[in-house]
Amino acid sequence: MGLESSIAPKLRRPDRRPKHTPGSYQPPYPSFSARFGDEVDAVVMASFGVQSRDADDPRAAAALGEMREARSAHDGPGSVQRARYIDAQGYTTTIDTAYWSDPRAFERWFASVGAAWLDPDRVEDGVGRFLELVTPDLERFETIFSASDRPEGVAEVGTEMSGMIEEHAYWGSMRDRLPLAQTDPLWPSGELVVTGSGRVRDVRLHGNACLIRSGQDITDTGDRERDLYLSTVEPPLRAGMDFLRDEGGSIGCYDNRFMVVLDEDDQPTDRTFGMSWWRDMAALEDWAASHLTHVEIFGAAMRHLSSFGPETRLRLFHEVTVPTDVQQRFTYVGCHDETGLLRAR
Repeated sequence: MGLESSIAPKLRRPDRRPKHTPGSYQPPYPSFSARFGDEVDAVVMASFGVQSRDADDPRAAAALGEMREARSAHDGPGSVQRARYIDAQGYTTTIDTAYWSDPRAFERWFASVGAAWLDPDRVEDGVGRFLELVTPDLERFETIFSASDRPEGVAEVGTEMSGMIEEHAYWGSMRDRLPLAQTDPLWPSGELVVTGSGRVRDVRLHGNACLIRSGQDITDTGDRERDLYLSTVEPPLRAGMDFLRDEGGSIGCYDNRFMVVLDEDDQPTDRTFGMSWWRDMAALEDWAASHLTHVEIFGAAMRHLSSFGPETRLRLFHEVTVPTDVQQRFTYVGCHDETGLLRAR
């Protein structure tokens, strides 16, 4: 079967920069990208979070119940996933990551029910709420999946998956998949801005900051593959995620979370993902290409995939987004000072 570009036909540029690999390159394994209908020009990626010192705080549970109810309202998200982690300050944080393929539907939903969820008068001391919102046009994000039959994240509001793509499994392929990078180096521009004080604070990053959400799913693995993944792949992955959480600022990572996906009963599943904000795509690329923590993650993953070949049932995906300064908004209500992008100030 032939290969196709990760970049959808309507987004391809004839004057694009050269790719990072020759045209004769053949990737060693199949990968796929999400496709969106002609009517879609931009998407919404919204993370609604609740944090509390006590994981069993009933007020946090009530806030999460409110969010579950709100997301089912008219014009609610086309896809939503709940996940949890404990941040470096010891706060349990649960986040609903929601996606819309129609920004106008999101605006209607937010005006109707979403904004009320962030009302400071509804946020009790000790239980913070936040919204991290990104609204990129199609040129400003890319996706990749190891299998095409189970979309995740923004792909769930797409229309279909591509055929097997050519831009993957080499350094520089992430940039080659991002449509705008065909003609734009995507250097950071402008200044980080923090407004508000007390209980409500807003952050807007500079333009061309970079968001990556990268996930793993071992739901379908057999006992042998599962044991091997948990003993050889997950330890360096967790170590790398902890490094980015605790020391990432030194290499341009503003914030990192390693999260466990929850089911409808808020119980942990066999799916995880890392989610991090970077100064720009170049900083993310530098970490991926040469930093020891990622070299160990990548090596462990490649050894795992090589061991099982086409029989592997490990599923991998990521989505990378590079928004403008006006395509992002981060609002924190009653949150501690090291929450999310408040750390980037």
